[in-house]
Amino acid sequence: MMNESMAKEVADKIFETVFNIYCSYTLGELSSKFAFDVKLPKMVYDFRTGEETWASSIYPTSFVTQKNMEEKDQREGYMLPKRDVSSLQEILDIWEQVNQFTTERAMNSVDVVKSDLIYNCQKVYHSCACHNSKFILFCDSCTDSEYLIASQRSATTTFSIRVDDSANCSNCYNVVYSNKISNSFFIQDSFNLHECMFCSHIANKKYCISNMQFEKEEYFMIKRAIIEWILSS
Repeated sequence: MMNESMAKEVADKIFETVFNIYCSYTLGELSSKFAFDVKLPKMVYDFRTGEETWASSIYPTSFVTQKNMEEKDQREGYMLPKRDVSSLQEILDIWEQVNQFTTERAMNSVDVVKSDLIYNCQKVYHSCACHNSKFILFCDSCTDSEYLIASQRSATTTFSIRVDDSANCSNCYNVVYSNKISNSFFIQDSFNLHECMFCSHIANKKYCISNMQFEKEEYFMIKRAIIEWILSS
């Protein structure tokens, strides 16, 4: 069952794969440090029960959990008896009685917590608009992926943190608008890189730092220092 304890276990597994180090952050610290710009569901309250629930939008004025909405629909439905109305305001007032924004929407999904608009997923924690994915924390609009933290609009990506607008990434940190990236940090607009850091607009390379070619031994010595810098900054 997905809960805060399991979410922390998932984070630990991702950190061990990406950084080869134990994740010392709490879930709150992970969200603040890595998901600060990710659109995540906000906490609101069910208008009938007052219970906490999570919505992708906080602009509506009234909310109902998907579970409570479905229970009411099965019990009595949402249709109202026809009545005479004499003004547009009366119509709007009647509409307000039934117009609650449905929250925690999860279709064909299991073990979804503090999330909304989740489709065909499992083991999802505080995420939004994800499809066909599992073991997802603090993500928005990710598809066909697993073991992700704080990633957005990305697909077919595994064991990564802060991957945005990218695809086919693995064991990565901070990748933007790139494809086929592995074991790399701070990559932008690049293709087919393995073990690279701080690189942009290049393709088919490995052991590069800031678009400069390094020897393998030099590269891994610098990489250790970069991991310390990432986790201490």
